[in-house]
Amino acid sequence: MHRINKRPVLSVIFLSVLLSFFAIGSATGQSTAEWPCFHGPDRTNKSAETGLLKKWPGSGPRLLFTISGLGEGYSSVSIAGGYIYTAGVSNGVSSLFAFDMNGKPVWKKAAGNSWSTTASWASSYTGPRSTPTYDSGVLYYLNETGRLGAFDAKTGKELWFRLLDKDFDAPPTEYGYSESVLIDGDRLYVRPAGRKGVQVCLNKNDGSLIWANTDIPGSEGYTSAVIHNHAGYRMITGASSNCYYGVDTRTGRLLWKVDFENQRGLNITNTVVSGENVFITSGYGKGCMLVKLNVSGQKLVPQTVWQTELMDNHHGGVILHNGSLFGSGTNSRGWFCLDFLTGRELWKTDGKGSVTFADGMLYLLDERTGSVKLVKAASEKYEQAGEFRVPSGGQGMYWAHPVVCGGRLYIRHADKIFVYDIRA
Repeated sequence: MHRINKRPVLSVIFLSVLLSFFAIGSATGQSTAEWPCFHGPDRTNKSAETGLLKKWPGSGPRLLFTISGLGEGYSSVSIAGGYIYTAGVSNGVSSLFAFDMNGKPVWKKAAGNSWSTTASWASSYTGPRSTPTYDSGVLYYLNETGRLGAFDAKTGKELWFRLLDKDFDAPPTEYGYSESVLIDGDRLYVRPAGRKGVQVCLNKNDGSLIWANTDIPGSEGYTSAVIHNHAGYRMITGASSNCYYGVDTRTGRLLWKVDFENQRGLNITNTVVSGENVFITSGYGKGCMLVKLNVSGQKLVPQTVWQTELMDNHHGGVILHNGSLFGSGTNSRGWFCLDFLTGRELWKTDGKGSVTFADGMLYLLDERTGSVKLVKAASEKYEQAGEFRVPSGGQGMYWAHPVVCGGRLYIRHADKIFVYDIRA
């Protein structure tokens, strides 16, 4: 009589239970995926995730849960350390929020008075624009009035803060501070747009000043910094009201600038960088252009490669993928695909809003209707693979940028965040 070896059977049972555990963990949101700041860890707005749906059912992906109680605002979400972070305003106070991965509140922290306007046409524009930035257990947040604070990411305890308008002698901004700050190593980059510092670098640990650049012309721009390595320089690129520029991260020296001003003096869209090339775009009919940064001694000399009135991006962002640019235009209203190196239009379709990318697909959020389209990120033709409409979370436009992280699609509208399961 042979003895039966039970270990393989037990191993199979154990493995099955273990896999079930991970499946349940994934289904309830216990994901280790992170999106620590606005437009992701490298600011390309491209998720590295795979295994996502390439086609949606008629009703769209499954809604997992809804987060409520944020108040007004256009802050998107950052996800790190097992928490979901965002910001909102109610009763004139700008607040930070942390939720667990099932959408349950963890903490809420007041982060300064909110920006407001007396212009009736801008009455629905109130609330935070910035998205919190997570780094090494600390959350950094710039509110609309220029109050920059560092908070313990687990508890919400404030570690330090600075008032950018007072510290750097900055005049009031037309639409409130909108930048999502950038962390690189021990350094924090932010743009006070002040007389004592247009673009500055702070020590992220205590907020102390490392350098301040006052050579950048113009008033406040509304972009967030993008970091870029080229020609031996590590630079941050950004914009003021009338130019785009690059600054040496080590010294704060202005390396290059390109005059670029639209009808309203509002440069809002982040740069898109690739090697020696920098793509810049602005709304209200300004259009877009590709700039090549040529090396001349110790200088970088910008050269216009091409320029077009197409895809004058308002503030919904632009994606670079496989040599093509994807984004929407304001006056040239529509979703565009342009060739990166020539500016040639490859396709166009109706709509306008914000965009993100994951697993070869574009997620297009219409700013007026709240409809979301799943589109193949290909230059050959516009190919849609699904569409659904996000519920309303209150008044105002769908201006918060969508986020794909941990097999989920996060969409903020006013008081609510809607979380969808988009795993294949």
